[in-house]
Amino acid sequence: MAETFGATKEELVDLAHRRMSSAIPDSDWTTRQKVALTCRILFDAGHDSGLAGQITARAERPGTYWTQRLGLGFDEITEDNLILVDEDLHVLEGAGMANPANRFHSWVYRARPDVDCIIHTHPLHIAALSMLEVPLVVSQMDLCPLYDDCAFLPLWPGIPVGNEEGELISAALGDKRALLMAHHGQLVAAGSVEEACSLAVLIERAARLQLLAMSAGTVKELPDALAREAHDWISTPKRSQASFAYYARRALTTHQDCFTGGV
Repeated sequence: MAETFGATKEELVDLAHRRMSSAIPDSDWTTRQKVALTCRILFDAGHDSGLAGQITARAERPGTYWTQRLGLGFDEITEDNLILVDEDLHVLEGAGMANPANRFHSWVYRARPDVDCIIHTHPLHIAALSMLEVPLVVSQMDLCPLYDDCAFLPLWPGIPVGNEEGELISAALGDKRALLMAHHGQLVAAGSVEEACSLAVLIERAARLQLLAMSAGTVKELPDALAREAHDWISTPKRSQASFAYYARRALTTHQDCFTGGV
């Protein structure tokens, strides 16, 4: 006999979270492998813009992080050609150099000890929305992880290679997990590579939906309480792990070279 038809919504949410904790396994990928996978996932999701954009993840040594080598596209990143850099972008492990724009990542990491992965890209629909100088509007259920969690930077500081840009971008992000930057692109800053990758995929979809909706009429707002409920429902480590694992399975069907020795 069914046992849950008299349960409250809160009880069912709690039950679902407890089931996810045991049903969704942790991955055994290393940080480097997850960063390489993220590069391939985001390439397939339309985040490539030549050599623009950076993905970084904290390494074990304080003040250091893994990132891609300048000169390689997202579709060329492997776990072996990532480089380890410090806050001054000195290369500690690997060959080549980091993108000089990685400087503002150091500022974000310093301001946000809760952040372990930063993704900055210029995908097509985010870039188009940024040209309108309007914030991201979250008005659809699937997009709720970004509800009241995406800041907006209306000023374009020029090329983000100076400390001024690092201060501006980290301040604009505040305590949010995402940032839409006018005339520029997007930034996500999250507690894990899985979470950051999932949000990066989502924010480009959100921008595309917003542009489509704006072309047809006026975007209507979500009820605040329900939107916050949906934000918290989806924004859990296990949901991020499940989403990332799905994206990774898709990517590995065509990008088997991103791991040493294939898969």
